[in-house]
Amino acid sequence: MILVDLESVTMSRPGRPLFTDLSLTLSTGDRLGIVGLNGCGKSTLISVMTGETEPESGVVRTGRGVRIAALTQRPVLPSGTVLAAVEGGAENAWEAAAVLDHLGMSELADADTGRLSGGQAKRVALARTLVADSDLLILDEPTNHLDIDAIAWLEERLAAYRGGLVLVTHDRHVLDRVTTKVLELDRGRGYLHDGGYGAYLEGRAEREEKASSDESTRRVLARKELAWLRRGAPARTRKPKARIESATAIVEGRAEPAARQGIPDLHLGTPRLGDKVVELHDVAYAHPDAEPLFDHVELLLDNRERLGIVGPNGVGKSTLLDLAAGRLDPSRGRVVTGPTVSLGYYDQVGATLDPNQRVRDALVGGHRQPDWRDAALLESFWFDTDAQFAPIGLLSGGERRRLQLLLVLAAKPNVLLLDEPTNDLDLDTLRVLEEFLDDWPGALVVVSHDRAFLERTVTDVWVMDGHAPPGRRPGGYATWEDERRANRQKGRAVAGPAPATSASKRAAPTSPRRDRPPAGGPTGADGAPARSASTLRHLMKDTDKELTRLTRQRNRVEEELAEKANTADHTELRALGDRLAELTAAVDRAEEQWLALAEEAEAAKG
Repeated sequence: MILVDLESVTMSRPGRPLFTDLSLTLSTGDRLGIVGLNGCGKSTLISVMTGETEPESGVVRTGRGVRIAALTQRPVLPSGTVLAAVEGGAENAWEAAAVLDHLGMSELADADTGRLSGGQAKRVALARTLVADSDLLILDEPTNHLDIDAIAWLEERLAAYRGGLVLVTHDRHVLDRVTTKVLELDRGRGYLHDGGYGAYLEGRAEREEKASSDESTRRVLARKELAWLRRGAPARTRKPKARIESATAIVEGRAEPAARQGIPDLHLGTPRLGDKVVELHDVAYAHPDAEPLFDHVELLLDNRERLGIVGPNGVGKSTLLDLAAGRLDPSRGRVVTGPTVSLGYYDQVGATLDPNQRVRDALVGGHRQPDWRDAALLESFWFDTDAQFAPIGLLSGGERRRLQLLLVLAAKPNVLLLDEPTNDLDLDTLRVLEEFLDDWPGALVVVSHDRAFLERTVTDVWVMDGHAPPGRRPGGYATWEDERRANRQKGRAVAGPAPATSASKRAAPTSPRRDRPPAGGPTGADGAPARSASTLRHLMKDTDKELTRLTRQRNRVEEELAEKANTADHTELRALGDRLAELTAAVDRAEEQWLALAEEAEAAKG
């Protein structure tokens, strides 16, 4: 079924086109990723697809009865509690609570949506979008503000989605696993690549190589044309004058540059960093009237440090960076900074930018007139001449983040702290930043949920999981992930395989009372031994997985029953009907179990 059809659509912004004469058809089962530079029009294209924005020219057609669920960059939530906001788009109450739990928002289920931070609101909006009954799912940067485990869960969820999917993301793992087509927006044009992230890179490289080859051939032909014209008799010189000028322009001109030219050598002039960098000794931190986020932290940074900080949301990763940067004082312990340290901090908010200030003036801070060196630096960060003179208020969110990154690097720090640097930056900027960090002579500490970025930039990780004391794991992200995977497999092996059961018993989830601790411990309101919050969370997640499995089975049987309604014999139809009833009852039981566990978890919190 055709979901959305775009025909010859054009959109622009002051000074340049975003995309011109773009045609695209999305059908059920299509899984499209959209990539391109910050400010190229990705979010604008999504707005056109959803009907929120009318195209300047062209036509957008939506299939009859097609239900679209969309996550925008700046979502607006209804007033009320978080859970109510998500349940408003859900068919089942259990699913709303389960998705919030996977996205790390279960503890704020009763919070007022008007009091959420920007990142929390984005996660709630993502949950609301995921549970909505939809034929086309459109997600703009859904991995922003998610931790690594939540992103892995989102991958699974999107892989199982049966409708059409449109995804704007900087996460290369998600893009490569989930999408089957990639639309690249590049300077007003659209290029469609069949395949995931790898296919997009191959297609783009081939296009740029062909452009270089075509330019070389064009110049050879132009030189021959120019030589022939100039050899002509004097009586002919006036007639081919325009052709001579055209050929001269080709020979002296240049091909369109690649979309990215790379960060210039900002390493020159970076102050030397001594042996003492930043040291945290027996550091603890707690917010007022709250339990400590972490305690007894001993962390010494080397002058060639490449450290990634990983862990779920809310465990204090950004707080640890703030302590290292001197923005916060520890509740206990001390932070020592070396005398040669020149620190640069690219945080999640970024430097405050005056929307009325021109881009080029922001680089020099208004202390002097920009010169040719400043212009060259801005161009290398892909702010062309027009963009340099544009007010910052006209920049897209991603372009502002790119400018903030430029301001941090241009200050030539020798200790660089990056807090979620991949949020809102395009893929090209991330690749070039990774290349810059390869040869950078200073110390780097990065908080990130982006697995590809961690794999390419850090050699050790500092793990903050909220349970064990924070500590260093040598070997980088991949080694830590392998260790976690092995531990999960070991845990499953210790638990042992599930006993063999009949199909009907296998479909029914286990009793909500299993895994109770032995008698003699704390008890719940019903007199049964109380279970810990962590045990309940695990049981809720297991039940959620069982629900997902049963729901998929039920949906397949429903489809098979619909397909064979007019072709199968009565015996086969009766068997399918019995199987559907069995699975529907199993789904109902699983929903009831999940709700019972959720109520028990809520009571345990109280």
